[in-house]
Amino acid sequence: MTEVTLEYLLSFVEEDAPSGDITTDAIIPPDTRCTAMITAKEDGIICGLFEAGRLFTHFGVQVTQACPDGAQVKRGEVVLSLEGNASRILLLERTTLNIIGRMSGIATKTKSCMDQLRSAGSTCRVAATRKTSPGMRVLDKKAVMLGGGDPHRYSLSDGVLIKDNHLALVPLAAAIASARARSLYRKIEVEVEDPDSAVIAAEAGADIIMLDNMTPEMVGHTLKELNSRNLRFGRVIEVSGTISEDSIRNYAVPGVDVISIGALTHSVRNFDVSLEIRSP
Repeated sequence: MTEVTLEYLLSFVEEDAPSGDITTDAIIPPDTRCTAMITAKEDGIICGLFEAGRLFTHFGVQVTQACPDGAQVKRGEVVLSLEGNASRILLLERTTLNIIGRMSGIATKTKSCMDQLRSAGSTCRVAATRKTSPGMRVLDKKAVMLGGGDPHRYSLSDGVLIKDNHLALVPLAAAIASARARSLYRKIEVEVEDPDSAVIAAEAGADIIMLDNMTPEMVGHTLKELNSRNLRFGRVIEVSGTISEDSIRNYAVPGVDVISIGALTHSVRNFDVSLEIRSP
């Protein structure tokens, strides 16, 4: 799992307080100390505590983490306890809550999708996509993993994924051949939208076939076509395209290995957490 740097986290603080916290600096004596608690305001999977704790610790605040990232928490549960300089805690309040809220929201949705699949008796995995907010991808992907999902590609440099706009310029079989000629050590994934294209991709040697924007019935038909031609074995079948928590069970078709969902990271509902200060 990729770990972010302290410099990366400090850039968030710089964004929020480029010239300091003028409100706190104006009204709170600089030597004021206090305790504070970050509390979950709903049930779900908590994430981002490591990153928040790292920021508080860097600014001299003592941190007690009540549970590990990826843990299931209940509403009202204290997840971080803080003690230290009040101005430093107030400086970091919103930045750390934003990190925890976003990551926990992603992890909670991922866990919900995984639970839907398991309750349907499916063993396929849930994966993220590259539909993340610029600058937040490493945290978004980490949250997906802590929720029990697969991060998929981190970047365009990580793996070959031939998509529709590539195929608007190069024929499918030729695109796969060119990708294979570039490297024998990278898996080749191809996005297809109909059973015939899936067959062509498999015959051309694609390692992963993404069935994009297909109905569950089309997914089943495509798998049947691949099986009838002995093209299914040894290949990963991924399903993607406008799949949600509500519809994911419909796509748990036998033979599907991965369901990738852009909404895990592009439509995040923040998990509700709060920070409350107690005067010494």
